Parts: sequence; structure tokens; C-alpha cells
Amino acid sequence: SDSACEKCDFETDLCKALRELNAQPGWMRRNGQSDMGPPYSDHNGNDSAYFLSLSPEMPSSSATLRTNVFLPTDEEHVCQITFHYWISQASGTLIVELQKHSEDSITNIWQDSGEPQNQWKASTIIIQSTEKYEV
Repeated sequence: SDSACEKCDFETDLCKALRELNAQPGWMRRNGQSDMGPPYSDHNGNDSAYFLSLSPEMPSSSATLRTNVFLPTDEEHVCQITFHYWISQASGTLIVELQKHSEDSITNIWQDSGEPQNQWKASTIIIQSTEKYEV
């Protein structure tokens, strides 16, 4: 049901679905007024709203965001995640991966390498897992 859905923004700190930001090197919380180049607003055009951005100290490497542990899904409860993202000229590929708790392996379930660039886009992914997992 929709009541279980959680809207996730970065206005006060970090989204409940994500682990602590200090455990996720390479990412910073900022807004469009932070004088760091585009994007100059969030996906709603609000220049004071916060979003996560790759830190300028990490120009050429990769950075990961990990969620907290999600519970298994079933027929009634699939997991649907909708997210907004921005890929600039300078950046590479955004990848969403799934790690089930019984497996060491990580499965790539979505990716985008950014055409068109320099605009907000939205994507929705559906996840089904019979065991606990992280994204």
C-alpha cells in the first residue's frame, strides 16, 4: 500500500533508506546555491533544496551509496524505488546494484550513462527478492 512508501529527501540529513553518509566516501550533501557548478536546483527547480552530489575531491574515481537492509519481498509487497538523478558532461555511468544477503555477488539491475546530459531525469526500478537485500 502507499502508506508504506517513504519519501526520501536530504533536507535535514540523509534519507532513512541510506546508510550514514560518512560511511559513503565521495558523496556530499549540497544544494544549488553551493557555488559548485550545476545542477543549480533540485528536480523541482528549487535552488535551496538539498541533494547528494559527487564530491569535487573525487574527480575520476567511483563512489557508492549503500542502502540499509531491506526485508524480503513477496507477491503483495514488491519494492519499487523511484529516484531523480543528474549526470553531467564530466561524469560516467550511474549503476544500481542488488546484493542479496546469502550471496557475495552483486547484480547490476539498472544503469544509465547519461544521454541527454545536464538535466534531471527520473527512473523507477522494481525489486523482487526472497531474502534480505541491499541496493
